[in-house]
Amino acid sequence: MVNKAMSMFKPAFAVALLCAAQQVFAILPIEQWRTSSGAKVLFVANRDLPMLDVSVDFPAGSGYDTREKAGVAAMTNGMLRLGADGLGEDDIARRFADIGAVLGGRFDSDRAGLSLRTLSDPRQRGPALDLLTRILRAPEFPAAVLSREKARQIGALKEADLKPDSQAGRLFYQLAFRNHPYALRSVGEVDTVGGMTREDLLAFYRQHYVAERAVVAIMGDVSRAEAGAIAEQLTRGLQRSAAAAAALPPVAPLEGAITRVVAHPAAQSHILIGAPGIRRSDPDYFPLFVGNHILGGGGFVSRINEEVRQKRGLAYSAYSYFSPQQAPGPFVIGMQTRRDQADEALAVVRKTLRDFVSDGPTEKELLAAKQNIVGGFPMRIDSNRKIHEYLAVIGFYGLPLSYLDDFVANVERVTVADIRAAFARHVDPDRLVTVVVGADKDQTVTAPAAR
Repeated sequence: MVNKAMSMFKPAFAVALLCAAQQVFAILPIEQWRTSSGAKVLFVANRDLPMLDVSVDFPAGSGYDTREKAGVAAMTNGMLRLGADGLGEDDIARRFADIGAVLGGRFDSDRAGLSLRTLSDPRQRGPALDLLTRILRAPEFPAAVLSREKARQIGALKEADLKPDSQAGRLFYQLAFRNHPYALRSVGEVDTVGGMTREDLLAFYRQHYVAERAVVAIMGDVSRAEAGAIAEQLTRGLQRSAAAAAALPPVAPLEGAITRVVAHPAAQSHILIGAPGIRRSDPDYFPLFVGNHILGGGGFVSRINEEVRQKRGLAYSAYSYFSPQQAPGPFVIGMQTRRDQADEALAVVRKTLRDFVSDGPTEKELLAAKQNIVGGFPMRIDSNRKIHEYLAVIGFYGLPLSYLDDFVANVERVTVADIRAAFARHVDPDRLVTVVVGADKDQTVTAPAAR
């Protein structure tokens, strides 16, 4: 039903949606400045609800781990709220609950931080921000709590190592990113977690959670002056560093194709295909975003799903995505299929990808994708929480402040030629990693790229 409705969109209706989306954001301009300690601040005022969303992020994700200490970044971030400035984890949780505030965390390969959602009334806002400030400024990483968290994490890792989907993901990143930190499992390995010390966490915190590299995103029912005071409060007590942030190393392109088949008793084969993709700042972002919607990111209307699921019934779902990061993140095609169908499913996906890279989408496919994306855009910015997340991304990756204003126009201007050229630049069907977990025996096949 949804697909039929989307196919009936007319160009005039798409234009109306474009205008509506622009009007939604036009009343919410982004303001940006630096605090006295050097932190970057992005702010959007919205007086419609008595709510405040705040986050503070740092370049402190798992990409800043080393192979010997994999998982330290994640453990550091996770333990920030488990004891700080004389408060135990129960004290922190109880105080936030008493004022109806919610403390959250954010962690991925590039960034790490904390978020807060609270009522904007100073009687609730003030204590909530005070608590967040104390947590950011003076985490304690209690030894007893660390010991407990290490045991919990080691148990989770051992359990994950038995699951075919976890095995596939871990192996895919190892083969696609090799010596790059993106190849490391973000939560670490059993031996690296077991060897972690409180001093490791303190050292990571002191190196990466510094004021000059902080990105503060504020969204909600406060004035510009109040937002300025909040940002100053949250970052004033952070450590300072004159040194530039550690740069992530470059991601080396794959030299050829590699297929790794792993024996596992699972009834289904878990399959991942892909390679390093693009940076978040890559000028090909929108052609690849729209193109991937057609290839495998558009759900049941995408080519991969159509060929694998609809026509042949080889998998319940098959998908693709780009994950742009500070350094080129992964391009991934994924699916699950019966063990006896794995070879056929792989052949279908590889041909579908090769045809798409060679020829690009049709004009009809492109129009449908644009209508789908444009029609869904207002829902991307229909709440404070969603806009706040965009603020954090815009600030961290240095995207234009007009990113949301320009989003629909950037989608609309993508052409078939743009998509074909962008995929040709970034996706080489002869240089892909293929991982299959769920087979009778292990197998490794390597092949140099075609000349």
